[in-house]
Amino acid sequence: MVRLTADLIWKSPHFFNAIKERELDLRGNKIAVIENLGATEDQFDTIDLSDNEIVKLENFPHLSRLGTLLINNNRITRINPNIGEFLPKLHSLVLTNNRLVNLVEIDPLASLPKLQFLSLMDNTVTKKPNYRLYVINKLKILRVLDFKKVKNKERLEARNLFASEEVEEEARRESAKTFTPGEVAKVPEVSEEEQMQKVSAPTPEQIIAIKAAIVNSQTLEEVARLEKALKSGQLPADLKTLDEDTGSDGVNQKDDNMVQDEGDSEPKDGEEQGNDKPAPMEQTFEAFVHIEKLELHSYA
Repeated sequence: MVRLTADLIWKSPHFFNAIKERELDLRGNKIAVIENLGATEDQFDTIDLSDNEIVKLENFPHLSRLGTLLINNNRITRINPNIGEFLPKLHSLVLTNNRLVNLVEIDPLASLPKLQFLSLMDNTVTKKPNYRLYVINKLKILRVLDFKKVKNKERLEARNLFASEEVEEEARRESAKTFTPGEVAKVPEVSEEEQMQKVSAPTPEQIIAIKAAIVNSQTLEEVARLEKALKSGQLPADLKTLDEDTGSDGVNQKDDNMVQDEGDSEPKDGEEQGNDKPAPMEQTFEAFVHIEKLELHSYA
């Protein structure tokens, strides 16, 4: 970002434009804040601040000569409520492609006593209900809005629609509530602690089901997956179906069958076991002890 310094103002192009007005060209400098415009010594009819990064339309000195302000393609979200005190002769204002969202944000423009030409195109506010009529009613002497002439029929319609302060206030409230495309919805932030609280501990039946699945696991990857499920309290999808169909009684029966199978699985005399790999029962027992430790650590 670049500061709008007196030196930048003096070095920027200044010339007589097509309508013979003295213009200062400050466009495309990545300026973020309006400042030091007193260095212009109020010698310009037009100031062009387009294509910068300005967020607030404020910090103007008293510029009694300035008639046109071009500030399109910026990031304007706020306008000084007293801007008219500093720019008493401003008649043309181009705010195309900025970030004005609600009707209340353009109310400060009513303080500009000479404003006749205004562009708010490509701002979210233009999509709000009754936007055009609201602006026409607010800016009584406006002649052109968004490059379209304001007709007497529109003035009458705007006057009738906003006949009272209560109606205007209601329009502002509706503008603030209405979501429009391109507007970023505000999502309430959820702390990490609150997210952790949403994960409830597994029920006793789910713990038994996960243990049973670990005992019957054939691979270390399957054991790891089930260990993770026990830690998070989330029953895997393949176990949910079984849990829903059989209930806790079915799980207990499965445990009984596993105990019986474990007794029957002892090697008989004469049977050989491989020396390179531990017996499946040893792997299962180690996994079972490991998961018991996890359970005691997590839910003791």
